[in-house]
Amino acid sequence: MGNDLLTKAVATVYRAKAALYKYISANDAGVTGAHQAGFYIPKSAYSIAFDQPGLKGENKDRTVHIRWQDGAAKDTESRFIYYGSGTRNEYRLTRFGRDFPFLTDEYVGALVIIAREGEDTYSGYVLNTDEEIEDALEILGIPPNATIGLIDKDRIKLEEKMRICVEECLASSNEFPDTQTMADLARKLTLLRKGASYDDRLGKWIESEYALFRCFENELCKDMLIDGFSSVDELVVAANTLLNRRKSRAGKSLEHHLAQIFTDASLHYEAQVVTEGYKKPDFIFPSGAAYHNQKFDAGDLVFLAAKTTCKDRWRQILSEADRIPVKHLFTLQKGISAKQLDEMFGQQVKLVIPKYNWEFFPTTHLPRLQTLSSFVDFVREKQKTL
Repeated sequence: MGNDLLTKAVATVYRAKAALYKYISANDAGVTGAHQAGFYIPKSAYSIAFDQPGLKGENKDRTVHIRWQDGAAKDTESRFIYYGSGTRNEYRLTRFGRDFPFLTDEYVGALVIIAREGEDTYSGYVLNTDEEIEDALEILGIPPNATIGLIDKDRIKLEEKMRICVEECLASSNEFPDTQTMADLARKLTLLRKGASYDDRLGKWIESEYALFRCFENELCKDMLIDGFSSVDELVVAANTLLNRRKSRAGKSLEHHLAQIFTDASLHYEAQVVTEGYKKPDFIFPSGAAYHNQKFDAGDLVFLAAKTTCKDRWRQILSEADRIPVKHLFTLQKGISAKQLDEMFGQQVKLVIPKYNWEFFPTTHLPRLQTLSSFVDFVREKQKTL
């Protein structure tokens, strides 16, 4: 990002309370002869203008000071206005002054970034070259087909933190971190809303780790992609190595994140306990010692298997812990047929499905599913007397 103007624009967005992007249209510049009354702002982006959304039936406005890039234009005393009376329901930014240089034919198609830095103080940037615009889209995470909207600052911050994280890790070791380290890094980088449920936490952690893994993958495999392959066999071997690494990481990642959920919830548990026939269930609650203690009430033992997908592999868990007839199975599987669910339930398998995936399951069977949060509550109740 060598362009000085773009560097300043991005830095401003990072520190701003909110930031809007918009392409200057022919109407904005008056080229079509149908000059609009200022920049249109979508209702979803009201926070760039007001602290609260406008109320239908009422108009409201506020004057703000906009400092334009490096004095390329005079600072403007512009006005945000919400039109809510009558049939109108829209926001606009108006009053740029007669000598405002950017509303001309030369700037049609330019990308405008307006950042709210203080209560009534803003900064404005106009990027007008292909390189500036393309770099801005990439750095600020603006979809290439979008025309106007708020910049998702949380996503920018996460991607920037991931880039720095990858650089720091590869500076000391030029290889993939182990799965536990990768999971730990992903959680540290994840932005969670206050009071997020266990289901939401897990979903965000998994998303972050996937993105982080891809960052490592892109860095560590770029030389291989640039150099190419001497034969089809070499390509197949490389592709299989990448695919197997992805599959292995996904399974272990889920186990690591679930373990952190249970630790955060102060549950007693043990992972990879050896049971009958040297089987190793993913999680036994409260512990392996309790499982092997025949005096410990079997009714207080809980089994949980964790599988990213389970349509073909769920039967594997049935013989993993003889003392626990009811098997809980956590899965990220997006949907299972009613017929297969009935078969699972018939084998005393209880499914734990993150709440965000419930929409993929038959509504008739939802009452028999558990969320991750409800599973935690279930185990916590069992462990009250421990």
